[in-house]
Amino acid sequence: MLRQDQEIFNILLETVSEAVVIVNQDQKIVEVNRSAEVIFGYDNEEIKGKPLNVLMPSNYHDSHKVHFKNFIEQMGNKKMAKSMDVFGLNKLGDIIPIEVQLNPFKIYDKTYVMALIKDVTKQKETELDYMLRSKALESASNGIIITDALRPDNPIIYCNKAFIKLTGYSNKEVVHKNCRFLQGEDREQKELDKLRRAIKNGKSCLVTLRNYRKDGSLFWNDLYITPITNNDGIITNYIGIQNDVTERVKSEQERSHFATIFNESLNEIYVFDAKTLLFLSANTGALKNLGYSEDELKKMTPFDLKNEVDEESYRKAYFDPLTTKATEKVEYETIHVRKDGSIYPVNVHLQLSYLSGKPVLVAIVLDITEQKNYLQKLENTVKERTEQLRIALSKEKELNELKTKFLSLVSHEFKTPLSGISTSVMLLEKYQKETEQKKREKHLNTIKEKVQYLNAILNDFLSIERLESGTVNYKISDFNLSKVINEVVYNANMLLKEGQHIKYPINIDHMTMRQDERILELILSNVVLNAIKYSAENTCIDITIEQNKNNTKIRVKDEGVGIPKEDLENVFTRYFRAENVVNIRGTGIGLNIAKTHAENLGGEITLQSEENKGTTVTINIPSRYDS
Repeated sequence: MLRQDQEIFNILLETVSEAVVIVNQDQKIVEVNRSAEVIFGYDNEEIKGKPLNVLMPSNYHDSHKVHFKNFIEQMGNKKMAKSMDVFGLNKLGDIIPIEVQLNPFKIYDKTYVMALIKDVTKQKETELDYMLRSKALESASNGIIITDALRPDNPIIYCNKAFIKLTGYSNKEVVHKNCRFLQGEDREQKELDKLRRAIKNGKSCLVTLRNYRKDGSLFWNDLYITPITNNDGIITNYIGIQNDVTERVKSEQERSHFATIFNESLNEIYVFDAKTLLFLSANTGALKNLGYSEDELKKMTPFDLKNEVDEESYRKAYFDPLTTKATEKVEYETIHVRKDGSIYPVNVHLQLSYLSGKPVLVAIVLDITEQKNYLQKLENTVKERTEQLRIALSKEKELNELKTKFLSLVSHEFKTPLSGISTSVMLLEKYQKETEQKKREKHLNTIKEKVQYLNAILNDFLSIERLESGTVNYKISDFNLSKVINEVVYNANMLLKEGQHIKYPINIDHMTMRQDERILELILSNVVLNAIKYSAENTCIDITIEQNKNNTKIRVKDEGVGIPKEDLENVFTRYFRAENVVNIRGTGIGLNIAKTHAENLGGEITLQSEENKGTTVTINIPSRYDS
């Protein structure tokens, strides 16, 4: 029976995965299993009867006696905490980290302790490796983030201190967010499309992005992402490594900007070898002006751009002082020859530089053709400005004369009707009898006429003001031309002198227009009233009209005083009045207003006149106005 129990005990002892060491109350080893033999390197028979201290480093011996005694007295199950550093000693003298659980028991009144021992060397190595990796992540100068690819929107689950320092956000503000929050509203970057495709396809990717710190400041960021997969090949996480490349991007942008300035400069810029003098590079301005391709130019030297030159003397005069560093810059004038054989004068600024450690000469060439001709241009300009000044002074003199005439005119034109109104009002007060009604009516008509005349003058002045300020609003509509003619003729008939008559145009009932009806009436009234005013009694004012689908031509011909030949060029000038009509009432602004309106509506007014024989005014205006 005892043998059977022993066999059962041995079988159970060997099936336990942990190492088992059984000691008595005197800390003598009484039994070990196969796992213990593997961990400590002792055979069962070799270790039995030996003190437990052989399995412990010497520096633990004293303290272990005390702990063991207290443990036996308490008789409890005790697992030495993982936080405690527990170590064993194998046969070879190597110290190994272990985890120990002590289980006391009694047999035949004797106390034993069974120690379940686990070798945690690999666990400790893993913990150390994890700790080292964590320290490395935290101490890295690059911003590092880890995202959870198994959660919706792939949120950040870890960021290191460098990332926080780089972005200005706290850990709480970063974790659980998607990385896109760093782009703010700047979501249309092309590199983001590349990043999205990589994540969608589970690939690694390197992109350069514009990101924004918490304070809103921009920084350029190289972001490298790589996926992490589990044993089943499923992507569980993404690791993102960020590097602030703002300075690099700025430098690249500056280099690109300077390259653009070099290439797009309107001046010619050349770089050529300081020894062989072969061209190495030239900007677009140089190639365009010379007519050579870049490949053609690279087979040439500066001497190929000149007609006849002593190369040795030229080199000594301009190139050698730079290559020997006798001077920093050379400037001179010369003549260049284009590919087509044409020549042009240039000013050359030459200096020494280095390209990949190799000495090169940089030439900035200015085409000074214009400068060479500047004296002639200056003389022409002075002559032109003098003539312009003479014309301006002449026009100013003419304008002053016109202003003087205008003030005199306005004074006279307002004074005369106002005097007439005043006189008529005074006389009206005297005619109070019923039998004097006709006299009253005569003076009332005089007042009405004078007031109407003053109103017309004020309307002309208001028209000028609107035209100059650009506040005239033209109202385009469809209308029958006969309606405008009838209105103009009706109003004009009331102002005809004794024996005067207007010859009405024929065959106009079918004529229509799309124009500003009111303005056309104003233009024609001005012309017709002038014909009446400047024609004598018993004369005819003849109105004729021709129309096609594009234009309407209205002619008003009178038999009046006409206009002197020397005054014809100024007849449409504002306030101008011909010398032969200064004694006839008028302001000299009617034709100017009419001409301006006609031109604004796409037409024109022309005038032919001969003194003492009459005047013909032609109004040519589009039949249909297109705004």
